[in-house]
Amino acid sequence: MTQPRRIQYRYLSYIQALFICILLVINLVGAAKVSQITIINPFSGNNFASFPIGTGIIFFPISYLIGNVLTEVYGYSPSRKVIWSGFGALIFATIMVQIIVKMPPANNWSHQEAYEEVFNISWRIACASIIAFATGEFINSFVLSKMKMFTQGSFLWSRTIGSTICGEAMDTLIFYPLAFLGNPDFPLILLGQIMLANYIGKVTWEVFATPLTYAIVDWLKKAEKEDFYDYETNYNPFVLENV
Repeated sequence: MTQPRRIQYRYLSYIQALFICILLVINLVGAAKVSQITIINPFSGNNFASFPIGTGIIFFPISYLIGNVLTEVYGYSPSRKVIWSGFGALIFATIMVQIIVKMPPANNWSHQEAYEEVFNISWRIACASIIAFATGEFINSFVLSKMKMFTQGSFLWSRTIGSTICGEAMDTLIFYPLAFLGNPDFPLILLGQIMLANYIGKVTWEVFATPLTYAIVDWLKKAEKEDFYDYETNYNPFVLENV
């Protein structure tokens, strides 16, 4: 079944810019920071549970929400281009950050140590972020696209949640071991706790964001006059044409 595609879209470039912005911030600022989350029992006022999470969990699921919206409205091919744009931007930004951090400070500038502490991301973390991001996002987009055709456009919630479960699983399983396995600051038990907490948190975030996803998708489909199905799409992630 052949479906014509619009040549120009009004909002696709803005969505792409937002996606790249979120991607850069969560990877260059939040990737290596771990926070401790405490849940208070509302009845007793005592701590109900306390567990570590990576700070990227706060905003990272938004990238998957955007990926879901892109694939649901525009199809797999435009989503593939946005993912590669984010991939390239992340590589370029990582290189720029490393160059800026390593440049010798002026004699009267006394913040070099603090600057390095905040922005000097190791190449190991950077590479892990890039590999995990690309793998997770492509799987997310692929699963949603296939489920859309299987469900014939019904049950959007099943596609957004189902694709996020798959994409986030691969992202989590790739990033944390590549970035931190063997690091004395991240013993195996702590690393496992962070992985599990982050994965559950990201999927839960997507579940609660389902009404927002519905609203954005409905609005975009009407505004763009587009609701693309990938019946004849080439799913090769290395093909950039709209095919």
